[in-house]
Amino acid sequence: MAPAIQARGLRKAFGKSIALDGVDLTVEPGRILGLIGPNGAGKSTALNAILGLTQCEGDLKVLGLDSWAQRDRLMTDVCFIADVAVLPRWMRVVQALDYVQGVHPRFDRAKAERLLDRTTIKRTSRVRELSKGMVTQLHLALVMAIDARLLVLDEPTLGLDLIFRKAFYDSLLNDYFDGDRTIVVSTHQVEEIQHILTDVVFIDRGRIVLDTSMEAFETRYAELAAAPEHLEFARALKPIHERQLFGRSYLIFDGADRERLAALGEVRTPSLADLFVATMTPASAESGRAR
Repeated sequence: MAPAIQARGLRKAFGKSIALDGVDLTVEPGRILGLIGPNGAGKSTALNAILGLTQCEGDLKVLGLDSWAQRDRLMTDVCFIADVAVLPRWMRVVQALDYVQGVHPRFDRAKAERLLDRTTIKRTSRVRELSKGMVTQLHLALVMAIDARLLVLDEPTLGLDLIFRKAFYDSLLNDYFDGDRTIVVSTHQVEEIQHILTDVVFIDRGRIVLDTSMEAFETRYAELAAAPEHLEFARALKPIHERQLFGRSYLIFDGADRERLAALGEVRTPSLADLFVATMTPASAESGRAR
């Protein structure tokens, strides 16, 4: 089966600013990819390229199609949830349901209704009468009720409180993802998506700095809470990052022998958020300490 997304040498410049700088990326069908990066790293440009909203140099195929030249065909199989839900403020909720049902042949009206039943949104309410979080919930219900092969999420839970953010990701797994669909999600709330991901990509200044499956991540990286008397020995093993927390040193290693580390303190797998910080602020070559 062809990759859901395959990019080779993807490059995009806005004047003298390089948004994407030779990106190579392959996402297989049925995977959930987390695209993580700081502000200005190129995430939005990459998502826009996948959606056919911007033209790039290089080669990009999405669901086997040229996302720019064949966007009309592509959009029958792709859904997108942006960081800002754009819905007409004058429209009533029921009118939004009617509209999507009329324009998209793969919209499941009953499913959208079920998703809305979990909220306090009234069908007669106008968009302008809804809170920011409720507008986001409405947008999610509309998009997740479309039977798409690829779902692209850009900060999908922006404006939602913690309870609804958790409910969204639970719904994503239980009501949408079936092992055949592919999901790409970009968010700064890394801790909230780690448990649903199959793959993760870190991007910085237009370049991919980490591309790994979650299975490989869990075996490749280790975090050591070093015992004070073993700290210098741990630093000699060249960690990629070190941080201080409550007077204790935590060091992250790439490819280190876990048994060897265990003799120096407590060992665990780092969180994606901690690895992201370590990747963006690597330890200096001389001291092994964080910069």
